[in-house]
Amino acid sequence: MSRDKNLPLTETVYYILLALVEPAHGYLIMQKVEELSGGQVRMAAGTLYGAVENLVKLKFIQPVQSEDSRRKVYSITEKGKEMLRLDFERMNHMIEVTKNILK
Repeated sequence: MSRDKNLPLTETVYYILLALVEPAHGYLIMQKVEELSGGQVRMAAGTLYGAVENLVKLKFIQPVQSEDSRRKVYSITEKGKEMLRLDFERMNHMIEVTKNILK
């Protein structure tokens, strides 16, 4: 089986998808990414919105209804969850192989 051309995900994209398991608007996504990454990944608004636009085009995330018309809210799609799962499995494989070699 060949690997999807969108894999591996960048660290930023991985955390954005993970953050959107629950719907969120832009500022909340930035906060969640920083929290999930233990402060290792911090994004400027321009970086986030460029990534969001690309992820919508790829159908990894989608806009969802929001009670606040001033904010766009996004959620991960089934395709996005699958990409997140595949990248997670890829990283786990790398970790296991490395553990076995570095014992």
